[in-house]
Amino acid sequence: MDHAADTFRTDLMTITRHVLNEQSRHPESRGDLTILLSHIVLGCKFVASAVNKAGLAKLTGLAGETNVQGEEQKKLDVLSNEVFVNALVSSGRTCVLVSEEDEKATFVDPKLRGKYCVCFDPLDGSSNIDCGVSIGTIFGIYMIKNQDTVTLEEVLQPGKDMIAAGYCMYGSSCTLVLSTGNGVNGFTLDPSLGEFIMTHPDIKIPPKGKIYSVNEGNAKNWDTPTAKYVEKCKYPTDGSSPKSLRYIGR
Repeated sequence: MDHAADTFRTDLMTITRHVLNEQSRHPESRGDLTILLSHIVLGCKFVASAVNKAGLAKLTGLAGETNVQGEEQKKLDVLSNEVFVNALVSSGRTCVLVSEEDEKATFVDPKLRGKYCVCFDPLDGSSNIDCGVSIGTIFGIYMIKNQDTVTLEEVLQPGKDMIAAGYCMYGSSCTLVLSTGNGVNGFTLDPSLGEFIMTHPDIKIPPKGKIYSVNEGNAKNWDTPTAKYVEKCKYPTDGSSPKSLRYIGR
């Protein structure tokens, strides 16, 4: 008996299949969010490819500009922003885009407008590109009641009104974590298939963790409760083992 096939999974839950399954839970849905998410996934695949080739394609280093946060933009920052703006506009399902790389919001041409607003950072942690550590895309999706007369004020909605949110992390593997309001699931990009496959279903935050993450270079600016908590992580008074520190950032 040939057991070679046993090493391959044949019933794969791709991110497209998962989103379609979620859509089927809402019979009134017209598939607009599904289409929008498919364009975000495409953008993530493009950026993942660009990140892998960054050194060879000379995409590291500065682009000579600063973003809205006053940070110096990297070449890959600019490319990633263009990729996502184009992908989101071409979906025909967005009316306004808010990018961390742009000083002003992008209002989509009325002929291409849909009912969603997407707020995103196309490449968070780009200062780490040259170090070869993880960087990622962050996005949140809101619904706009009247896309024809949308204003910037309508974008400023509370987090509880978010329709979907997620992030895509580019590193030793490319992982996309997504929630559309019914749990959180993680998908890993299979380069041989060009598809995100569900690898981390129904993600939960554990009641208690063993790792803390903080930039201790900012310790002088912490308030007293924060300083006491970090001190407790390092020097527990109940006889338990100290927590491990894991931090990558600026």
